[in-house]
Amino acid sequence: MARIVHLSDLHFGAHDQRLVEAVEGRVDELKPDLVVISGDFTQRARTEQFREACEFLDRLRDRGHEVLGVPGNHDVPLYDVLRRFLSPLARYRRFIDESLCPFVEIGGVAVLGINTARSLTFKDGRMNRDQVDFIRETFARTPSESMRILVTHHPLFALQVGKQVERAIGRQELALDAVEESGVDILLAGHNHHASSQDASDLVTRAGGVLVVQAGTATSTRVRDEDQSFNTIDVSEQSAAVTVNAWNGDEFVPSDAKRYQWQEGKWKVGKSVEPAA
Repeated sequence: MARIVHLSDLHFGAHDQRLVEAVEGRVDELKPDLVVISGDFTQRARTEQFREACEFLDRLRDRGHEVLGVPGNHDVPLYDVLRRFLSPLARYRRFIDESLCPFVEIGGVAVLGINTARSLTFKDGRMNRDQVDFIRETFARTPSESMRILVTHHPLFALQVGKQVERAIGRQELALDAVEESGVDILLAGHNHHASSQDASDLVTRAGGVLVVQAGTATSTRVRDEDQSFNTIDVSEQSAAVTVNAWNGDEFVPSDAKRYQWQEGKWKVGKSVEPAA
């Protein structure tokens, strides 16, 4: 079994330092095999904000945690127009990770990150054909029995957030074909500041069997209909348990927990599970 901590939307520059410290403490307690961060490390892609995010990552790594992250739309400069179009992710590459498509294998789990942030749109994301080919090629090299996880900032599906429906990623059909053909088991994303998990068939009729897991914002002061949170995901053969660690004003505590079993070509909610301790 492998344990993944799934953080998202840190938004350094619009963050609460108490939450940052609480996240670090809770991650230490959970002892994950991998920490995944699905984008928006910063609020406005400024140097000092990336530096704060880098220091956060350094502290996690110094404690022995392996980290995989992808950029979000807030990691592309908004007001610096020249940088936005000429070198949109230069600061991300300098402070966070040179790779925009990181890959790691841990304990029978293969995790691939793909950058969906773009200069031509302020908020929305998309995939291109080269990225779709890269997804296929990368997972084709992994053992057939591996649990395959794809990480993006933007959700691949349109999702309900409060009273609004947030749009799906651009070129959704292209992305979903790659997910199905590559045998991806789990999708991890953020962007909407709202935690949820469900089988893809509950969202789009034609979707293949993939578990869609969204993380809320872990440390931002900007929330949408729910307080800050992050996920713990325990995966084993044919099984995934998703626990939401929710902020209660003093600490992150395990709250909603669901166990999914792979049955008849889809992820089905199994018996209730104790939240990850």
